[in-house]
Amino acid sequence: MSSKTVLITGATSGIGKATSYKLALSKMQLIICGRRKKELNKIEAELSKLTSVTSLCFDVSDNEQVIKSIESIPADFQQIDVLINNAGNAHGLDKFQDGDIEDWDNMINSNVKGLLYVTKAIIGGMVQKSSGHIINIGSLAGRESYEKGNIYCATKHAVNAISKGMRIDLNKNNIKVSEINPGLVETAFSEVRFKGDPKASKVYEGYKALEANDIAEIIEFV
Repeated sequence: MSSKTVLITGATSGIGKATSYKLALSKMQLIICGRRKKELNKIEAELSKLTSVTSLCFDVSDNEQVIKSIESIPADFQQIDVLINNAGNAHGLDKFQDGDIEDWDNMINSNVKGLLYVTKAIIGGMVQKSSGHIINIGSLAGRESYEKGNIYCATKHAVNAISKGMRIDLNKNNIKVSEINPGLVETAFSEVRFKGDPKASKVYEGYKALEANDIAEIIEFV
């Protein structure tokens, strides 16, 4: 497998972290991104034993941070071949009429705006060299809505629409656009969604859920 430069958002946990380790074993050159500097440093130190890696600490929902961070990428990492838009979250599980506006904003800001901001900051380089691959991590919730999933589902429907639009617009520039839509994956995702409430563990009761490594394998294949 050729040594490509891959930028991964949301690399400090779950699918993003598993993907970072999976691609490091394939000797991809990595740019790992996340909001938790301490965790980023730890992962970077571990992955540096396997491949060339650098890290960026920023919040995808803050466009100024995104631009500043992407502009700070070291010279040896600036030719990005693959962008994996993995960062995102869910907040709350409420009927629409009981929804929390702050939760709605957080999901829209990270799942939709964050994907747009990071892609916009990177896509120019791909267009210039007429080469690249964007992999957007969506969800089955972007195909079918479920009870109390209203706004989260809406953000993942947006990822689906954006991916289709990107594919049409970037085809002439020889840039691939893929979308991966996992179902139930057992990670810290539900802990975030329920703000640490113990009921998060009940989400996976009665299921043999997918694990982060399962999705990482799919991403590597794609």
